[in-house]
Amino acid sequence: MNNIIYEDNHLLVVEKKINIPVQLDSSNDEDLLTCLKKYIKEKYNKPGNVYLGLVHRLDRPVGGVMVFAKTSKAASRLSKQIRENKIKKTYLAVVYGNLKEKAILKDKILKNNKTNTSVISENGKEASLDYELLAKKDNLNLVEIHLHTGRSHQIRVQFSSRNNPLYGDQRYNKNAKPGEQIALFASELEFIHPVTEEKMIFNLPLPNRYPFVLFKE
Repeated sequence: MNNIIYEDNHLLVVEKKINIPVQLDSSNDEDLLTCLKKYIKEKYNKPGNVYLGLVHRLDRPVGGVMVFAKTSKAASRLSKQIRENKIKKTYLAVVYGNLKEKAILKDKILKNNKTNTSVISENGKEASLDYELLAKKDNLNLVEIHLHTGRSHQIRVQFSSRNNPLYGDQRYNKNAKPGEQIALFASELEFIHPVTEEKMIFNLPLPNRYPFVLFKE
């Protein structure tokens, strides 16, 4: 399986490809969790059901680095790190419009479970992130984003609400053209190993697809 980045007895760190659901959904398309369980079952010739703990998610159209837990103890400890905001997630995105060099975005986000969309609302939950502008090409900006909270569609909603929608975001960018791929990528993940307590950092290079290629040297 070519998207395995790191593996030991406790963890599986992988690159999620774009347009693959993390877990089984109503589409019934092949999902990452099921694929990884098959991989473990075949590699280690395991009988019966394989345990693999899902501790965080990425939206279906978004690719990037993810960690899965191979034991319930690892899953519990990683989930605790997420609750305590100790897992650092870094994203790269290409957004439209004019931006400050650096900023912290704070809002309240409300999710509509029926439509699977989120909006800025006083009735929502606190949402916070910070970003840094890395490069600019015409009306497109490459930004590095650090999430402080993990609300549904948070990056997409917070930027679009400020007239800086993500390139290719079919849900929150009214000018996105059919067939465009959202320019959002989970580029780095940092956490403490749930057993060895070693600091683990995994990162991936800028994707080799438009519009990210505009910013490759």
